[in-house]
Amino acid sequence: MPTSMPDIANQSAAQHEGELDWVGMSEIEVPIMIAAKDEHERAVSARVEAFVNLTQAKAKGIHMSRLYLLLDQLSTEGSLTKESLTQLLNDFIDSHEELSDKAFVKFTFDYHMRRRSLISGKQGWKAYPVTIIGYFAEGQITTEMQVDVPYSSTCPCSAALARQLIQQAFSEKFGEENALDAKEVRQWLGTTEGIVATPHSQRSIAEVKVKLADEVTGFPITDIVDTVEQALKTPVQAAVKREDEQEFARLNGQNLMFCEDAGRRLKHALNQIPGYLDFWIRVNHYESLHAHDAVSVSTKGIAGGYRAY
Repeated sequence: MPTSMPDIANQSAAQHEGELDWVGMSEIEVPIMIAAKDEHERAVSARVEAFVNLTQAKAKGIHMSRLYLLLDQLSTEGSLTKESLTQLLNDFIDSHEELSDKAFVKFTFDYHMRRRSLISGKQGWKAYPVTIIGYFAEGQITTEMQVDVPYSSTCPCSAALARQLIQQAFSEKFGEENALDAKEVRQWLGTTEGIVATPHSQRSIAEVKVKLADEVTGFPITDIVDTVEQALKTPVQAAVKREDEQEFARLNGQNLMFCEDAGRRLKHALNQIPGYLDFWIRVNHYESLHAHDAVSVSTKGIAGGYRAY
């Protein structure tokens, strides 16, 4: 082997001078232990982006291997916490002395949670996509987290139209002036002819991103999931029995939602949580009636905070 090897990044000048906002790597695949609030540590398979800026206009480039090795060290020797995320960003900067003064890292993974059914108590796994972002600039660390939560949305308009058709079928069956036999009506309502129309519903996704205050010491993954599911009332289920499916139908009927309704419910719920300095919400209703989606986007609305787009 040669006794020395060329180091182009240190020995060569830039082809064209200029500072760069970010330089680094994306789609880094690593297993990592995640320490979420009130949960046991667990391993997840993450994809990572790691960047620093390049402040030296004449420098050829950054030291990407240093970023990778620091990330690998966290993967093999530690776990992802708010504290270790802060240390990782500081190490990114320290490893690029005189080259960089900003750092960014993003972890994306599925977080599996045991969820209990509505009535029967059966349990099953649900996977929630999670993104954790750390950003270092001007001596300050910013920590953000996004969780995507699925739920069911039933259209209020189609529910009203379905009720109208049921009323018409009732009038055709029993007339307007006839004395009614309660038993006969009850039996009729249990038939296909009695419920001639149903409203359309669809699987929907709430994307919720929050900026965490310093006093939030753990990643509140379960807290966000619970907040969303409790606010919307119609969480997608894992293991179900017939009584759970019936309760799911009842909850959908009692919680009719346009995407605007879902967005406002979530905005109200998140505004009650002081540990979230800012938030961004995107509600996606994957329509069963239309070939397009219905979407609402909202933010906390603070000065200099998140923007809708």
